[in-house]
Amino acid sequence: MEKRIILLFISFSFVISVFSQVHTKKMNYFVSSLMSRMTLEEKIGQTILSGGNIPGYNGEMLDLDGSIRAGLLGTTSVGYNYDMAVHVQKLACEESRLKIPLLIGLDVIHGYQTIFPIPLASSCSWNMPLIEQSARIAADEATAFGVNWTWSPMVDICRDCRWGRIAEGGGEDPYLGGQIAAAMVRGYQGNNLAAGNTLLACVKHFALYGAA
Repeated sequence: MEKRIILLFISFSFVISVFSQVHTKKMNYFVSSLMSRMTLEEKIGQTILSGGNIPGYNGEMLDLDGSIRAGLLGTTSVGYNYDMAVHVQKLACEESRLKIPLLIGLDVIHGYQTIFPIPLASSCSWNMPLIEQSARIAADEATAFGVNWTWSPMVDICRDCRWGRIAEGGGEDPYLGGQIAAAMVRGYQGNNLAAGNTLLACVKHFALYGAA
């Protein structure tokens, strides 16, 4: 009986490994194929975040709609405007040459419609399950309004309260800050970013920002 269980486990592990390799190969092929079809301008466009006018191919200024149609914008922010989120996403997916969906980002740092205490205040609780739950609720609400990327959590270790953005972080202790960041990422992203109610996290700021 034990031998059968071990054999079954080995077989199952092998199947999972093969499936994972096939999935990775398909993903790599898709990305490589897409990249090979992109112009240099379109590749640069994927790195640009803007909510307004940007320079076009020939130096002319394009409005938001025009820059999306031309494939010159990868990310935008529409705040709490659901209709605008739908509008810009349809432009990207239906009217741009390669139909690459937009990242729609927003500073969802302590709730979207339901407002929780600021991160600095939440850190005082040392309650990781509750912090994770607050991020999960924020993700549910933000994604319902078309947002798919949050610029959170902020992990700067801040020890000088004269810097106003200390309010966005988890305080001055690296261990606590790391635990909070992990809990928030789990809450935002869940186990499967392909799910419609998951929110891409952005751990910030790391370099060249703030006194920390």
